[in-house]
Amino acid sequence: MHMDLELVKSIGIAAAYKGGRVVSSHLGRLSTINKKGSIDLVTKADTESEKVIIETILARFPDHTILAEEGGLNDGEADYKWIVDPLDGTTNFAHQLGLFSISIAFALSEDIVFGIVFNPLTEELFVATTQEGATLNGWPIRVSSMAAVSESLLVTGFPYDFKKILNPLLKRFSSCLQASQGVRRLGSAALDLCYVACGRFDGFWEQNLKPWDTAAGQLIAVEAGAVVTDFSNNPFTIDKKEILATNGKIHGEMLGLLSVGK
Repeated sequence: MHMDLELVKSIGIAAAYKGGRVVSSHLGRLSTINKKGSIDLVTKADTESEKVIIETILARFPDHTILAEEGGLNDGEADYKWIVDPLDGTTNFAHQLGLFSISIAFALSEDIVFGIVFNPLTEELFVATTQEGATLNGWPIRVSSMAAVSESLLVTGFPYDFKKILNPLLKRFSSCLQASQGVRRLGSAALDLCYVACGRFDGFWEQNLKPWDTAAGQLIAVEAGAVVTDFSNNPFTIDKKEILATNGKIHGEMLGLLSVGK
């Protein structure tokens, strides 16, 4: 099956920038409203960003399938699927904290072959095409070469439903915190994965993420040399409930730290 990936890439990037413009335009209006109104505005930013992303894709590829966070599934040809998160990091966005992103991935027969993560505030654009490496604003990126967790800076996230898994979650957090140089908690899984890809973090782990949170970021990480698995070292797929992404060198050590009561 052939698909012009360069065309997919240019349409995907155009869609990400358009979504970014929508999201940024709403950010400036957040300060004047109360928190209840803020939630509504975030929902608006989310849905409007998704709308313009989907319109941009379907204008060029009307028969493609789109799986998007807000709108669910647009059923087209199953072999061509876009996976879209129009605003990853909504809580940060609601508090005007500049750690949020737009994530767009493209899958050919279920294999993710292209991914973009764009932070409209910093204008950092992370892109990867399968077997072609990963870039940040056009420059090649690589994972770090840190060899031990004790020298590493890690990042994690707590899922919305964290109360259901609080004990194992805190045990894992505690063991990684004690073993590493530090653990950060940014609130956008897509950016976390990209930051592992470009060496800002040495490892990332999280539970209960959705496909649109990880689809683009995990390809960007892998193309930059990262190892991405679940907590039991099985290959990662976007429907899995666990993700561990590292520079490869600390992967074994991280697996040990995460094996809580297994």
